[in-house]
Amino acid sequence: MITVRGLRKSYGTQVVLDGLDLDVPRGTVFSLLGANGAGKTTAVKILSTLLSADAGEARVAGHDVAREPDAVRAAIGVTGQFSAVDKLFTGAENLRLMTDLHHLPRAEGRRRVERLLAQFGLTEAAGQVASTYSGGMLRRLDLAMTLVGSPQVIFLDEPTTGLDPRSRRDMWQIVRDLVASGVTIFLTTQYLDEADELADRIAVLDRGRVVAEGTAEELKRRIPGGHVRLRFADPAGLDAALAVLGEASRADDALELRVPSDGSLRALKALIGRLDDRAVEVDELSVHTPDLDDVFLALTDEKAAAR
Repeated sequence: MITVRGLRKSYGTQVVLDGLDLDVPRGTVFSLLGANGAGKTTAVKILSTLLSADAGEARVAGHDVAREPDAVRAAIGVTGQFSAVDKLFTGAENLRLMTDLHHLPRAEGRRRVERLLAQFGLTEAAGQVASTYSGGMLRRLDLAMTLVGSPQVIFLDEPTTGLDPRSRRDMWQIVRDLVASGVTIFLTTQYLDEADELADRIAVLDRGRVVAEGTAEELKRRIPGGHVRLRFADPAGLDAALAVLGEASRADDALELRVPSDGSLRALKALIGRLDDRAVEVDELSVHTPDLDDVFLALTDEKAAAR
């Protein structure tokens, strides 16, 4: 649904995007992860035709961003870091404004407004001016306005910035529902748990370059520190495991061992096979891998050190 090759953008001597390459499959959540200033918002602006690139090519929904901007705009929706809601209008009036901008027939527009208000839990607040809405309600209304045009691709640029934990989770569920309906989501965020929760694939952006890409689990396995924790019913079981697993170390608990592992299925099968061959009984097994915080810090620190 989105293809990017060699995308570059600079402001004077400041390079913001330095040869960006991306591929986003249809009906998935793709997350571009990076710190402030990494180039996330610039990438979204170029892909949504709000900004021109200095070099490179990008296609969205089969259309060239530079040569077919109108076709791209017809296929996408954009929800930015800051709400586009007019707070002097009611929720329903904001949605009706969008149906007018999309030139929908009046009856169809009215039906779509009612459906979106219900879908986003805003029916009861439809007649209230948006200035009275909570942050979570404004975000939901903003996204509902984006959906008036039935986009194939939605760019969500920092969609949960400033939201409380409950509102963030409500937004996450909305994103899941949209993807289940076939919409492609391009998500930029600096919340690592958000990318971990939602994204099918993640690209880590650092100073305009992708420094790593993969699923959350693939990225986590790149970072040292993963291990399998084994718990035993008695000291005899632990001692037997130690004799088999020379690389294991004792954990804080007297009946637990830590075995270095990348957490992959192959590594787990090999570990269990070694224990089973010696008839070592394990009471409990759990896999511990680095989280995306560890991934992000390690990858960006590596690149900073290299420079």
